[in-house]
Amino acid sequence: MTREELISYSLYYGGNYQKIYQAIKENTTVPQKKTENVLTILDDAYPETLKDLKYPPFVLYYKGDLKLLENEKIAVVGSRNPCAYALEATRALIKANRDKTVISGMAKGIDACAHLNASKTIGILGCGIDYIYPRCNSGLFSKIEEEGLLLSEYPDHVKPLSFHFPFRNRLIAALSTKVYIMQSDIKSGTMTTVHAALELGKEIGVLPYDVFHPKGRNNNQLIYEGAQPISHEEIAISNKLCKDS
Repeated sequence: MTREELISYSLYYGGNYQKIYQAIKENTTVPQKKTENVLTILDDAYPETLKDLKYPPFVLYYKGDLKLLENEKIAVVGSRNPCAYALEATRALIKANRDKTVISGMAKGIDACAHLNASKTIGILGCGIDYIYPRCNSGLFSKIEEEGLLLSEYPDHVKPLSFHFPFRNRLIAALSTKVYIMQSDIKSGTMTTVHAALELGKEIGVLPYDVFHPKGRNNNQLIYEGAQPISHEEIAISNKLCKDS
């Protein structure tokens, strides 16, 4: 299998992992296609940690600075509808980790907060590399394209289908040395990132909540089950942090 064949398969099948895998297995013939700003599993710059995945992406499309993949990276993820406490804690965590590259999923809420407050950041997309989703983050896309790195296993114009996002989250976990969970629900995309991180043996840090906080039940449950609570050494906790009433 050559680099050019992998790219052609990926473009032809819209980045669909199973279809690409089947085409490789059966040596299917597809039209030869080319594109720029692409990284394949055969390239030296392809992150080694992605090869630890059960389903490592064959091809990654990118915009921005690939050298950020060489930095120490942490993932910061959470709810699309976060409480004030989670947002403030996210900003404090990022401030305390200014020397690290922050990875998240480009969603609104905690993801957007993490990207916007990081000095160096990588956004992992669940859609085509040119497809801006959600639209409310169009400014964030432009900022990261210019100053950070955008990555996707889906080529241009592939729509953000619902199953793309939980599958995308394995990349967030694999690229990070530690995954921080700022706010979560038991049935959420955040939990797919947790499960992927656990399968890879990654460290997980979880923001603890007041036991009466309406948004903290699942985070506290994760800590009860053995996840590591975020410590004072990891986050610049201010006296202004408080739970929502």
